[in-house]
Amino acid sequence: MATVVAFHAHPDDEIILTGGTLAKLADAGHRTVIVVACDGHMEQFDDDLAPRLRELHSSAEVLGVNRVEHLGYADSGHGPILYPDPPGRTRFVRAPIDEAAERLAAILTQERPEILLSYDRNGGYGHPDHIRVNEVGAMAAKKAGIPRVLNATAPRELFARLTWPARRLGYDATAISAGFTARADITHRIDVGVFAPQRMNALAQHRSVLEGRGRFAMIANTLRRIPTPVQTRILRWEWFAENGFQCPASGPLDDIFTQPTEASAR
Repeated sequence: MATVVAFHAHPDDEIILTGGTLAKLADAGHRTVIVVACDGHMEQFDDDLAPRLRELHSSAEVLGVNRVEHLGYADSGHGPILYPDPPGRTRFVRAPIDEAAERLAAILTQERPEILLSYDRNGGYGHPDHIRVNEVGAMAAKKAGIPRVLNATAPRELFARLTWPARRLGYDATAISAGFTARADITHRIDVGVFAPQRMNALAQHRSVLEGRGRFAMIANTLRRIPTPVQTRILRWEWFAENGFQCPASGPLDDIFTQPTEASAR
């Protein structure tokens, strides 16, 4: 059996781009580890453990994940203003990249994973913390000698089509439609449709997000209400891009991380 570490920015990110893959790996008997850079909070909180980190642990349990770690940083926010650091916590994008990479590399050295899952260089839709995950993940993999980094992403062309109605109505969806990864650069596509109900159950653990008023809460709650067969179809695929991908020698992850054909990447 193999070990895979998934590096994410915030609690709940583990479900969006890699939840199905993590569930599929666990179902096949592989060891899975989630590392998040941020605790999920912009401000101070009263508890010793950030409430959203508690929710992350519950989500990870649903997905079958073996270990959860937090690098110790606070959220940076997604907007034109980078607010001062909360007392005793550094916002992720203010942390020195080498410092954050050393923290992640220490976990990678312990786990010795065959693969590190990170984010593409656009951070998906351009969130500063997500972009920093790409930078820190790449550096940490080099420090720890992890040979393969697969960047979780989605076909840029897909989001360009999905955001077309919003752009026609005058909404600025540039960051989404121009983000992620071009289809031609995607190297892996994972069929995870059967794990859609498990992902929805994991998502339900993030109560503080689902009870919020943000756009993600609206989308997530809508997705949770639709029939399971439709969820399965919408959430069937997860995509990854591996720089310098070469078909590796036969190994325990071959049945999951296979290179897609041109047709299957669409």
